Amino acid sequence: MESRLAVVSGGGTGIGAAVASALVRDGYDVLVVGRRADVLAAAAERINADCGRSEAVVPVVADLTEPEHLDRVLAAVDGRPVDVVVNNAGGYLAGETDTLAGTAAYWRVNLDANVLTAVLLTEALRPLLRRPGGRVIMVSSISAQRGGGGPYSAGKAALHGWAYDLAAQLGPEQITVNVVSPGYVAETEFFGDRMTPEGHAKRVAATLVGRAGLPDDIAEAVRYLASPAAGYVTGQILGVNGGSVLGR
Repeated sequence: MESRLAVVSGGGTGIGAAVASALVRDGYDVLVVGRRADVLAAAAERINADCGRSEAVVPVVADLTEPEHLDRVLAAVDGRPVDVVVNNAGGYLAGETDTLAGTAAYWRVNLDANVLTAVLLTEALRPLLRRPGGRVIMVSSISAQRGGGGPYSAGKAALHGWAYDLAAQLGPEQITVNVVSPGYVAETEFFGDRMTPEGHAKRVAATLVGRAGLPDDIAEAVRYLASPAAGYVTGQILGVNGGSVLGR
């Protein structure tokens, strides 16, 4: 019996690596896609050692803002049906806004990183999505719902509208499309060296459960949406934020 295949962008660290590990535990083969070969290789080696399957996770080095790099992903898929696509790549990229040219560059790089990566990966794999039963999952952000991140917030919010369109298009083929919207998640590279103890405490205090999220919290939400149990769930935004933004 052919094993199931998942493709996870931004799969080398943090949430992406946790998602890859969770899907491997459910029996998937996983392609982790990203720009940093060493980071991807380390994640694949660690997860493969943990699960005892030497090729459960395969790294694919590609910049998903470059259309020609999608050929690398397709080569790694090698014509297999794709059961799950997790669009996790992205992040907040700083820039200067003292000039209009700087503002344009700042917005473009953030929209490319957070929107175009998801669009190009999904469109490249769309013909290969398993029918019926395929899953497309976007990883958004609480900032899409409450702002605070400028072009990053705008880019993540764009995923919501696009997911609604895609869910309507793919629903008749029994493919679901959903968004996971994390709140504050510690133990990732997102904040780099910008996070202070005061910033951490403020974000924890904003939750109803009194703790920061962890990559595994987000991975479990993705795991659910990827599972047969979520076959009747599509076109939804699933907030995983400890109650810091209530559902709406």
